[in-house]
Amino acid sequence: MFLDSLLARNPELADTAADLHRRGEIPPDTYVMDLDAVAENATLLAGEAERLGLSLWFVVKQFGRNPELIRAVSRAIPSFAAIDPVEARTLHAAGARAGNLGHLVQIPHRALPEMLGWRPEAVTVFDLANARAVSAAAQRLGHVQDVLIRLEGAAGAGYPGQEGGVPLSALDAFAEEAERLPGIRIAGVTAFPCVLCDPETGAPAPTPSFDVALKARELLAARGHQDLKLSAPSATSMASLPLLARLGATHGEPGHALTGTTPLHALDPGQPERPAYVYVTEVAHTLADGRPAVFGGGFYPRARIASALLPRTGVRLSVQSAPAENIDYYRLLSAPAPAPAPGDGAREDGQVRAGDPVLLAFRTQIFVTRSTVAVVAGLSSGRPRLTGLYDAHGRAL
Repeated sequence: MFLDSLLARNPELADTAADLHRRGEIPPDTYVMDLDAVAENATLLAGEAERLGLSLWFVVKQFGRNPELIRAVSRAIPSFAAIDPVEARTLHAAGARAGNLGHLVQIPHRALPEMLGWRPEAVTVFDLANARAVSAAAQRLGHVQDVLIRLEGAAGAGYPGQEGGVPLSALDAFAEEAERLPGIRIAGVTAFPCVLCDPETGAPAPTPSFDVALKARELLAARGHQDLKLSAPSATSMASLPLLARLGATHGEPGHALTGTTPLHALDPGQPERPAYVYVTEVAHTLADGRPAVFGGGFYPRARIASALLPRTGVRLSVQSAPAENIDYYRLLSAPAPAPAPGDGAREDGQVRAGDPVLLAFRTQIFVTRSTVAVVAGLSSGRPRLTGLYDAHGRAL
């Protein structure tokens, strides 16, 4: 999905990743991350958001909640949106500021005293039970916690496994109850996803759920609530920030833009954010019909992978699809072109060999993989160095 963009915009990363594998410094099933490019992308996004009067909460699940990358991003974008408690703790431990907690996954009640103690800017609540729990925990800590009301998305606009939120039709009744809770203050609304990229053009466009959030904010304003936030997550990038500002959002939540890997970046390599990761694996064996099998572990069902590069020979091979319900022990590539007949200049080293490195670039969510994450610094100055190896949840190896 992103291999052409990577080779055009950040070929040094591809070369360095292949060299790290050749020297045995990284194993197969490793995402190699360009620390400099991530930092540059964060700076671009922060500058554009400031120009437009928007605030940002950054998201890190897609690059494996990596502490080195968190610190690099937080220098430009200080506050985060954590999708679940595990991520929140990793971000907090890395020194980032708590922006929005409960973003996709509600905070378990027993974790509320710990996380409210960080004084987050906002906590997203999906229903009254969670609003009451946040209020009680904040009261015990002696403060009033700002909350964002998660709206139930427009029909057909959400994703399985992410159900929940207050229906727009029930918002008045919800607000009436929430306004009586002494430990919280209604500070705004959110929904997910609010923006998506067009599958044909990659252009970001608002979803019907964005309109639901706008109507909800109007309803709350009519009840007397002031300075209401509207966080409009998904596909937040340099291309979508003007859209958020024009439609009236106050916050964006960049994730894939930090690594230059939104769907728009796959179709338009000229986007300001540079691609900042490459997936490195290795030929494990070859089938009798000539198809190479590469080690898996990091393949994501929504990756839309097109091709793989074998840097030893420069050969590009297509990547065969695989059903999401199967474990990705291996992934098959198409068989290379037949070798020349003996005496016609055939060269054994021109063929695919077990142990050959393989480079791919595709959309991922590293935190749901079994992969290693390798961080490389110094690419922008021509002096790359491996700074650390981590698991898919940001723990040092």
